Amino acid sequence: MITGDTIRRFGRPSGATDPLAGTLGRSGSLEVRLARGPREIWRAQRLRYRVFYQEMSARPDVVSRMFRRDADRFDAACDHLLVIDHAARGRFGGVKSRIVGTYRLMRQGAATRLGGFYTQGEFDLAPMIERHPGSRFLELGRSCVLEPYRSKKTVELLWHGIWAYIRHHRIDAMFGCASFDGTDPDALALPLSFLHHHARSAGEWGAEARRERRVTMDRLPAEMIDAKLALKQMPPLLKGYLRLGARFGTGAVVDRQFGTTDVLVILPVAAIDQRYVAYYGDEGQRYAA
Repeated sequence: MITGDTIRRFGRPSGATDPLAGTLGRSGSLEVRLARGPREIWRAQRLRYRVFYQEMSARPDVVSRMFRRDADRFDAACDHLLVIDHAARGRFGGVKSRIVGTYRLMRQGAATRLGGFYTQGEFDLAPMIERHPGSRFLELGRSCVLEPYRSKKTVELLWHGIWAYIRHHRIDAMFGCASFDGTDPDALALPLSFLHHHARSAGEWGAEARRERRVTMDRLPAEMIDAKLALKQMPPLLKGYLRLGARFGTGAVVDRQFGTTDVLVILPVAAIDQRYVAYYGDEGQRYAA
């Protein structure tokens, strides 16, 4: 259960003096901002349940099924970015604000107090983090958007909010799991091999799947890869990360609970394509409220 004491203990931003406490951006009836309290986090968890468990192939445990929420021990340590439609229709036809998109954001300090990032259950991040002492890392996770809102505008609002967040907290690098639907890596041989041969992170930003969970991504030789077809088989979120300038860890992980094959996204802020910095505005002007 998320309580006010839990939230205070993990230092989630709150209060009128926080520049991130207000609206981070608007486009028409859609607003992007951080969740304000346990009630809105609960609503974000209900959205995640609807997308991951009812629409996709994740398998809920007894507690998740009972409360119809996707929730875990990391939620209380995170900030929850929301896209809210203030012109959504309620059950009986009236106008009622509705959360239609969310992203979970976990800063390094909160992860340290909790014993690690969620992503570290699948990928060995410690060597990469140790190579960048003093850098501020941010984990992105649990991204989902309600089906009728899966448009460029909604995704751009989410990234507008993330951009405001990383600037405010002076984040140096982002990472997180991104997923392919399905648990058969051979069926994903083309896109996995494309990421391995053409978008793999190496050197100081290299990181690998945990040995006991790792499946290989280089399932096809580089000369057999049809890049156009590989990109066509990528989920939209992964294509978005690629456009931003992200690179990917070595090895994938099969997550049988969620029915996915996960890859590690690594995106140093300095590596973000300058076209997108210019697009959103250095100070986040594009969707300014």
